[in-house]
Amino acid sequence: MIRTLILATATAVIMPLGAMADTLKMAVTTSFHNSGLSDVLIPAIKQDTGIDVQLLVVGTGQALRLGEAGDVDAILVHSRTAEQKFLEGGFGTHRQEIMYNDFVIIGPKTDPAGLGKVTGITDAMTKIAEAKVTFVSRGDDSGTHKKELSLWSGADLDPEGFGKWYNAVGAGMGAALNTAAGLNGHIMSDRASWLNFGNKAELAILFEGAPQLFNQYAYIPVNPEMHTHVKNDLARQLESWLVSDTAKMLINAYKINGETLFTFNAAR
Repeated sequence: MIRTLILATATAVIMPLGAMADTLKMAVTTSFHNSGLSDVLIPAIKQDTGIDVQLLVVGTGQALRLGEAGDVDAILVHSRTAEQKFLEGGFGTHRQEIMYNDFVIIGPKTDPAGLGKVTGITDAMTKIAEAKVTFVSRGDDSGTHKKELSLWSGADLDPEGFGKWYNAVGAGMGAALNTAAGLNGHIMSDRASWLNFGNKAELAILFEGAPQLFNQYAYIPVNPEMHTHVKNDLARQLESWLVSDTAKMLINAYKINGETLFTFNAAR
């Protein structure tokens, strides 16, 4: 065992520095990872650029904190207000929009809150609260969680006053969807994660299409003036790839059961 550890250490020491330089750490949201799109993009990035992108899969809030600490070289998140605060603090160099999808409200096919009869997201959130139907919240400071809280606030509702029907699970999108399926409850999800979710049980999309449910993903390189060790050159190379025609083709072509999960909208 000792000999094995010594050999492993020696191998790490003599590894060419150039090999290490091509590794970039990027914090991404669980919703992006759960969609399956990362399994398409990461190998293509490696093939085209030689960059080995290591993903740290967390919620948007945690991704931003990793960026603030200089623990990653770049982030890919989806909460514009939080992103702006990150930039205003000097932690990121700039914000580059890459792609978007939308959020949807999921619930039992029987639609106990009558969401199929409402025309706006404010009415939908109000119906859920009035009916006190089981609702699962990410509760993890993610972009999805931040959006959900903004929707409650837009309906003049505060989850702090909700009863046992409101379940904040403090988990990623996949785990939260599993909880909702197990409880036969309601949940807000990004469309991509929902389409790629295998355990749909008796759940279905009950409300969609409102402008407030727009979900933009943006790429932000960590500021090398704040953290001199971050690999800004690789972050810039990766950005160039993410706004390329190749990325556009792969993102727009990624579908599940014939449904498009993301739409490329990077301005170049």
